[in-house]
Formats: sequence, structure tokens, C-alpha cells
Amino acid sequence: MNVVVVGLGIIGGSMAKAVKKYTDHYVYGINRSPEPLQKALACGAIDEIGTDDALGKADLIILGVYPEAAVAYIRNHAEKIRKGCIVIDTSGIKSGICPPLSELAQKYGFTFIGFHPMAGKEKNGFDVAEAELFENANAILIPGQASHEAVEQVETLIRQLHFGRIVYATPEEHDRMIAFTSQLPHVIACAYVFSPNCPNHKGFSAGSYRDISRVANINAALWSELFIENRNALLPELDTLIRNLTEIRSGIEKANREELSALLHKGKEIKEALGE
Repeated sequence: MNVVVVGLGIIGGSMAKAVKKYTDHYVYGINRSPEPLQKALACGAIDEIGTDDALGKADLIILGVYPEAAVAYIRNHAEKIRKGCIVIDTSGIKSGICPPLSELAQKYGFTFIGFHPMAGKEKNGFDVAEAELFENANAILIPGQASHEAVEQVETLIRQLHFGRIVYATPEEHDRMIAFTSQLPHVIACAYVFSPNCPNHKGFSAGSYRDISRVANINAALWSELFIENRNALLPELDTLIRNLTEIRSGIEKANREELSALLHKGKEIKEALGE
């Protein structure tokens, strides 16, 4: 296939590198700034720097840009995309982008499939992109109105890139679950390191500190967009967390060991039942 990767940050760059490493597809790279393009060309992550002409040759377009930018890019370039081409995004939200991109696909004759690669790092940019980023990672697909054949084609590519489990969802189901599994932990990590004790943690911290604070090293521009776009799903999760924290705080404040122990034991039982 002719594959066009739009946006060569950590996800787009890693997708380009993985496609080149694990398949025989020809890869065009498109990026707002020229430096990542030159680096991608030099290291073999792309075969060619793409122009609008590449969109007319593309069998697959991978959008590695922020959600709003993904919609804007396709809206501005829809007439140039080859009819029959498959377009996939890599965004962490879906309700705000799947409907407009599906609508554009119907209007201009290409196919859109929502895609969320559940992988990343605390650092960003092409310099930290790697072909192995998706090794055994979960992949979420939102087929929408795409044909079975188009979905199979994307699934085949995902497996070639060494993803593990593939899950199918609607945009609403995706956003509801991602609010809990991904966005809420990022909120917790940021709130946690706001403590005035955080700068003095060295010598007093071990695995617990590392686990809970790791994702506080956040891409603020991206995640603020994700949080706000998904606020209808994220705010109820935050409310639930605050209620649970309040219950535990109350048990501590009252020095009610029985009540506190019951709450902690409940958490242990839930985690053990999941077998993870």
C-alpha cells in the first residue's frame, strides 16, 4: 500500500517506523514543521516527504495529530483524498471526531475508521518514536460505517505492527472507558505531584511513588484538549473518585479502624477479582 502518515510526533512517528520495519508498504510523511520530516527520511521511517499529491495516491492515511487538528486536516484536504482510501486517526477521544470524519468520508468517497493505539511514553516528539512502541499493546477500533473488508484491512495492519488485543467499540463506549482507564490516572498523577512534599521525595520514595507519579510528565497541550473534549465522561469519574476519597478520609479522620479496614479490604477484593 501507499501509506501517508500525517504528523510525525511520538505516535505518528512510531507508526511510520513500525510500518517500515514490519511491512513492505511505501510511506509518505507529512508534518507541519520540516525537522521531523528530515529526521524521518534520514532514518528510513518514511520513503518520501509527502505533499497534497500523495493524498491522491494513498491507500491508507494515518492521522497522528491532535483531535481538533485531525478533523481540520481532513476537512481542508478531503477533495484531494483518493476515493476508496482508508483514513484512520490515532486520537485518545472519539465522540468529537468520529461523527465529523465519518460524514466527510461519506461525502467524499473515502472510508474512515477510528483507531486508538493504547501506547505512549512520558516524552513526546519524533526523537522518542520507535517501531517497537506498540509491542503487545491494546488497539481499539471504532468501525462506524466502514465495510467489513476495510476493517479487516486495518486489523491486518495492526497485527503486522505487533499490537496485542484488538477491541471494537462505539465512540461513546470508547470515551467512557478511556475516561476511567487513561484520563483519570493522568488527572490523579498531576494532582498528586502538586503536594509541597513532592520536591523532597528522594530518599523517601520507592515503587508506589513512581507508579502514581509517572504520567504526571504530561503533554499539557494535548491532554487539556482531551480532558475538555471528553468532559462528559471524565467529570462523572472525577466525582466518583472524590466521593471514594472522601469516604476513606472520613475513616482516617474519625480513627474508625473498622470502617477504614472495610474500605481498604473492598479495594483489595476488587483488584484480586480482576486477576490483574
